[in-house]
Amino acid sequence: MQHARPLAGLTAGLLAAGLATAAATTPATAAADVLLSQGRTVTASSIEDSRFPAGLAVDGDTGTRWSSAFADPSWIQVDLGSVSQIHRVKLQWEAAFGSGYQVQTSVDGASWTSVFSTSTGDGAVDDLTGLTASGRYVRINGTKRATAWGYSLWEFQVYGTGTSTPTPTPTTPSTGVDLTDPHKKDIAMQLVSSAENSSLDWRAQFGYIEDIGDGRGYTGGIIGFCSGTSDMLALVEYYTQVKPSNGLATFLPALRSVNGTDSHAGLGTPFTTAWKAAASDTVFQAAQQHERDRVYFNPSVSQAKSDGLHALGQFAYYDAIVMHGPGDDGVSFGGIRRTAMSKAKTPAQGGSEVTYLNAFLDARKAAMLTEEAHSDTSRVDTAQRVFLQAGNLNLNPPLTWKVYGDSYTIAN
Repeated sequence: MQHARPLAGLTAGLLAAGLATAAATTPATAAADVLLSQGRTVTASSIEDSRFPAGLAVDGDTGTRWSSAFADPSWIQVDLGSVSQIHRVKLQWEAAFGSGYQVQTSVDGASWTSVFSTSTGDGAVDDLTGLTASGRYVRINGTKRATAWGYSLWEFQVYGTGTSTPTPTPTTPSTGVDLTDPHKKDIAMQLVSSAENSSLDWRAQFGYIEDIGDGRGYTGGIIGFCSGTSDMLALVEYYTQVKPSNGLATFLPALRSVNGTDSHAGLGTPFTTAWKAAASDTVFQAAQQHERDRVYFNPSVSQAKSDGLHALGQFAYYDAIVMHGPGDDGVSFGGIRRTAMSKAKTPAQGGSEVTYLNAFLDARKAAMLTEEAHSDTSRVDTAQRVFLQAGNLNLNPPLTWKVYGDSYTIAN
């Protein structure tokens, strides 16, 4: 349903009677309003997968869309290039829409002001007119999904005074070979496995499962899927979609019941035994890698590339989202990134990459220290920070680091 804010009653009445002049009935700026957002730089807290990047929400094509990860909160923001007066925001939702969301503006991309908020959104088209806001950045901050899926927009349009032609913005530096390169991705998986499994052999971890006492229930698989944080449930659901007759499908009701808790109810030894048995199934192995990429790898690397980060920064984002999740609160990936951006500009904003990454790792370490289970911050202190101090922004081997006191090396 389309939502438009009507003119004030007196003005509307004058218009109906044909008695008002153009100057009296129309804001002086209305005639000058132009579409400011199309083709601009856009970033998001996450993407569902590589088919739905954030840029598709501002490309002017109602057949392409951005879609977030299946998480609350999630956001998408556009950089208008300069501070502009904002009078209208038009959202064309896909079926996965936000019933609760805010429209926020910012002059610096760090401090935000809410100019519109709803908890009763009903999808389709939201045409928010009559806004009196200003800012360089405009964000849609989703606070409540209307479906089990993410937030998905065919188009995100911002209108106001300014120029519709994109103005020069700081150039995102070439990131060279990034983390999507198969060899770099394998390095990233070895680095994560050194911290998650005390081993570089990440392919040996498909059958790993235990409760590590962090309040997230069972932790299992190549990326630490957890029974208490929905990603283990999503994995088994996906595995069951592609192979209905599998040994874990019977545990789906229990996984749904314990999601959000550290409970083992309905799981226990039968579940861990079935998980280990499934590890030899190549379909289950492929499912783990699919969900790793969909929930963690693709969104974090895409965001890092949008922020102008080389392979090391892309890995720093990936490792953070693996541990802290893709949310936007202070101790989740989005919140860590937001804290870092309040301290330093990203390279895409014209800042120093080293300065920004130091700020990001500082924020990451602070988030880790809020949880006893993650209070050993060596995966930052004696791993990522070591690479950064060496100036190895491309994450090129040989790499030597320590995690939890153990030493590791990737020679090539």
